[in-house]
Amino acid sequence: MVVSVVSKMTGTTVLFAILFSVFSAGSCSAQVPLVMWSSEGYSLPQQVAPLAGHIVSGSQLASYLKTALTSGPQNVLLFLQDKLSMDDFTLYGGVFGNKQDSAFPTLEAELRSSASPLVLPALSWPDSGAIPRILQEQLGTSPLYLDPETLSQLRLNASGSSLLIFRLPYSTDRYWGNYNNINTRKQYQQGLSTSLTVTIADMISPKAVLTGNDDMIRQVLNIIKGQAIPYTAIYTAVRPSRVIQEVSLESLPVARTLLQAPASEPYPPLEFRSGVSTCILFWAENLTVSHFQGQWRRHGLSSQTFGSSASVSLTGSTCNQTHSRLVLNYQNILNFRTFRLIFSMSRRFYQVSGRHWFTLDQVQLEYDGQKATFNSSRNIYAPSEYSYRCKSVTSFRDPLLVPRTANDNATQWRLSFDDFQIQGFNVTGSDFSYASDCASFFTPGVWMGLLTSLLMLLVLTYGLHMIIQLRTMDRFDDPKGPAIAVPQNE
Repeated sequence: MVVSVVSKMTGTTVLFAILFSVFSAGSCSAQVPLVMWSSEGYSLPQQVAPLAGHIVSGSQLASYLKTALTSGPQNVLLFLQDKLSMDDFTLYGGVFGNKQDSAFPTLEAELRSSASPLVLPALSWPDSGAIPRILQEQLGTSPLYLDPETLSQLRLNASGSSLLIFRLPYSTDRYWGNYNNINTRKQYQQGLSTSLTVTIADMISPKAVLTGNDDMIRQVLNIIKGQAIPYTAIYTAVRPSRVIQEVSLESLPVARTLLQAPASEPYPPLEFRSGVSTCILFWAENLTVSHFQGQWRRHGLSSQTFGSSASVSLTGSTCNQTHSRLVLNYQNILNFRTFRLIFSMSRRFYQVSGRHWFTLDQVQLEYDGQKATFNSSRNIYAPSEYSYRCKSVTSFRDPLLVPRTANDNATQWRLSFDDFQIQGFNVTGSDFSYASDCASFFTPGVWMGLLTSLLMLLVLTYGLHMIIQLRTMDRFDDPKGPAIAVPQNE
């Protein structure tokens, strides 16, 4: 499809073309659209539009813009919206005949009047963020961030080059036109973060904001047309408004994974190696310690423990066939110069079950020469071939970690591990073995279901019993004969 064909389309047809191209792409949630048109009486160079399903890359975008500006008007109006996706045209474009509900009447009118509009339905994101830079290099002029009020006071040169950028929101409490404070509108359009825009964000529907954006485009174009300035207009966005994570069939589980570790994690587990092989694995989504110093002071250790920015040291950690000790060394935690978190595990053979089990015997805190010890062997255990996993391991809410004694320093500390998983024996590679979960089979929900079912079964049994006991009459009164007399003793 070439631009000459597009020029013969109506605005609604162009919107349908956008949607068809996107749906043919299979997955369009990570792309943004771009629409370009020129003022009436001017035409853009004819270019071959991308095939349906093709995602325009950054280099291809630069080629499109360079070709369009070679002979097109050099006064460029860039309407740069915060977020925009193809779904917005489907939901709010009136493409199913309800034109009175369309949020893009100005855009449709401009596409109808333009001689050769250019439509790029699927522009690679985040390559769309380079559009101002590409236009600046092509035009050889610095961009100006404006609003309609400022533009009305500006006089442009019809034969010169200019790059005017108008920032458009996607969701906010009110559209700028409803505010009397012009400075507030200017600050928002220039991309500055103000307390006003933060507190009022996301309190009105996107359709109302898109309608307001379309009205702002109309105001800008009316001002430019009033000055008889030829222009090239571009409508696009910085990022998509809807991003859906794609899941391949290969990544879907093919068996029950209730008691397994998640297939993918935000960061890999912490590994301690003995020689060349890994012997301890540890992972937690949130790792938090709290100390009572007149009031509870909380500190998160996750960012210092996991990921590429981790600064934790494993000095002092050891492992063998019967005992494993994972030592996490930190500095300057809650005003303590030295801080150590120690997990002590042991492996034993139990004749009753006929297999080896490992237990997390203790979790210790060592801080500036003091110690706090939590016992956990009664609650945290698993077969030695497995890892142990629990949604929440804490020392204060449904505690699995208990202070060793009533006078221990552990009473002044709180530990909280979310999505906790650890393995200290029989580690193969960098992945956890099958996980033994702390959740028992008979959870409170299961018990509630069983008791409710039992109660309903009793009511049903009682009702059936009453129905069975009903007896029908064995005598019937004949209206033509004498009345039936039933003795009292019968």
